[in-house]
Amino acid sequence: MRRFSRAERRIHAATAALAGLCLVTAGCLYLPPLAELVGRRRLVVTVHEWSGLLLPVPALLGLVSRAFRADLRLLNRFGPHDRTWLRSALRRDHRPTARPAGKFNAGQKLYASWSAGAALVMLGTGLLMWFTGLAPLRWRTGATFVHDWLAIALAVAVVGHVMKAVADPEARRGMRTGEVDAGWARSEHPLWRPPPVAGEAPPTPAEPPRPGRR
Repeated sequence: MRRFSRAERRIHAATAALAGLCLVTAGCLYLPPLAELVGRRRLVVTVHEWSGLLLPVPALLGLVSRAFRADLRLLNRFGPHDRTWLRSALRRDHRPTARPAGKFNAGQKLYASWSAGAALVMLGTGLLMWFTGLAPLRWRTGATFVHDWLAIALAVAVVGHVMKAVADPEARRGMRTGEVDAGWARSEHPLWRPPPVAGEAPPTPAEPPRPGRR
C-alpha cells in the first residue's frame, strides 16, 4: 500500500538531516568532551546557525506537494478515536482494537505538533541570540535560557522518535520506500483509507473497531 509520496520522503530526509546537524553541533558547543574532540568552534557555530535557519525550508518548499498538504491536514485533526488511542497507550493496552488510528495515530500527531512548535521557538530564540541588536540584553538572556533547555527536550524527543522507528521496521520501510504491507496497515492504522493508486486495485477496507469489541 502506498503511504508516502517521493516528495514527502525527501522532505522528511532533509528535515531529519538538518535537525541532526543542529543537535550534533549543539552537543559540540555545550559538552566539553565533544568540544575538545571536534575543535574549530567557529565553524561549528556557523554550521549550527545555518542548519537551524534552514530547518523550516524543506517543509515550506514541500507545500507545493498535494500529498504533503493532505498529510498536514490529517496531522492537524484530533478526533475521538485519537483520545481513545491515548487512553489505551497510557494503560499500555496494545490490542489493535483498543488503539484505533487513521493514517497517523495520536502519538504521531502530538509529536508532529510538538516538533513544529519547538522548531519555531528554537528559530525565534536563536535569531535573538545570533543578531544581538534585535532585542535588549534581558530578552537575549531569556532567549538563551529557553533555547538551551528546549534543545535538551528536543534531543530527548528525537531519541524517543528514533527508538520507536527502530522498533517498527515496517514504518521505516514506509518512509524509505513509500509503501507498507497491507496487513501492517490494517493492524496499526485500522481507520486509514488510502486513495487507490492509478493502475492498482483499491485496498481492502479495514473493519473499524467496534465499541466493546474484544
